[in-house]
Amino acid sequence: MTVPGRSDELYAGSAEHYARGRMPYPQSLPDLLELDGRERLLDVGCGPGSLTNLLAPHVSEAVGIDASAEMVDVAARGAPPNALFLRLRAEELPGSLGRFDIVTLAQSFHWFETEEVARTLHAMLAPDGRLAHVGATTHEGEGNVPRDEIAGLIERWLGPDPRIKTGDHRVIFDRVGFRNRRALDVARDEIIERSEDDIVSSVFSLSYAAPHLFGERVHDFERELRALLRGGGPYYERPRFITLTIWDR
Repeated sequence: MTVPGRSDELYAGSAEHYARGRMPYPQSLPDLLELDGRERLLDVGCGPGSLTNLLAPHVSEAVGIDASAEMVDVAARGAPPNALFLRLRAEELPGSLGRFDIVTLAQSFHWFETEEVARTLHAMLAPDGRLAHVGATTHEGEGNVPRDEIAGLIERWLGPDPRIKTGDHRVIFDRVGFRNRRALDVARDEIIERSEDDIVSSVFSLSYAAPHLFGERVHDFERELRALLRGGGPYYERPRFITLTIWDR
């Protein structure tokens, strides 16, 4: 998703890579969110549907929105029948989407972190609704993937990581009227094998290393990245813990 002044195609060329290169959210999230199958869910900044499609079988209806047409197209492939994906910016909400019982934001709010969006989400929730913020780092974990060398390669090609450091989303949600904040750190014990293709996709899934940023030289960068990885495997990573923060309306 985007903030004013950012391109709606920030992740241009990344959707397929995002779906492959990011590690999955834990299967325990539906239980931790205490979903009972009757909720109507809105996932804001859904990307390729990683969270939406995980939660959809546990709710009555799931709607995922994202600014990127590529992300929405990938999310819709193989989605459960009760999941709907729309190209829509958070700043364009509420649109005509109606009320929801739960709103989720996973690795997305920093792109549109404003009180205006937070107030809109508050207004879109049913009186007993909830908002859940999923804080995670899914493109990399702890293991033997040479992430420092990869970061150095990206910086050599594109310069320093330009990501904007934002404020505390918890302050914003508290300020606009969300109540009863509670947070839970969800540990990840599994070890996930990471093929060369998985790691390449994890790099191209990054907003600051999306394929379009390399222009016509994207294949040259990919060859250099693969040369860095080749012969170093087998690779594995343990996903980092996830912080699940929930508010009541």
